[in-house]
Amino acid sequence: MMRLALSLLMIGLVTCPPSGATADTLLNGDGFDRYTRGKTLFYGFDGVPYGVERYLPGRRVIWSFLDGECQDGEWYEDAGQICFLYQDRSDPQCWTFHLGPDGLSARFADDPTPTELYEDTDINERMICHGPDVGV
Repeated sequence: MMRLALSLLMIGLVTCPPSGATADTLLNGDGFDRYTRGKTLFYGFDGVPYGVERYLPGRRVIWSFLDGECQDGEWYEDAGQICFLYQDRSDPQCWTFHLGPDGLSARFADDPTPTELYEDTDINERMICHGPDVGV
């Protein structure tokens, strides 16, 4: 009987993750929309602020590299990736998004050197979009 209980305990240890351990979830379009819609998220890269994106209804977005210049765009799902089209670019920017205990992480799909962004809640800034150039 003791041997059976020990065997069951070992099976449980192998098949069940330790408590508190959570795996990242790959987000499809619906999951990405549920998580982001109505939010403004700041992203970091290698420990420094990278950019900010506001997620609007209808899969529309506004992106900025934190420089005051903002680009309107939209996103769509394609083959498990979330792809963005912005007003000044004709080529889509496609990413895979994962949701983990610390928020979103994103990996750029078409880059041979991995570019991975992460949701950064420690950036104490707000999204600023300056108007078009005036008097130029």
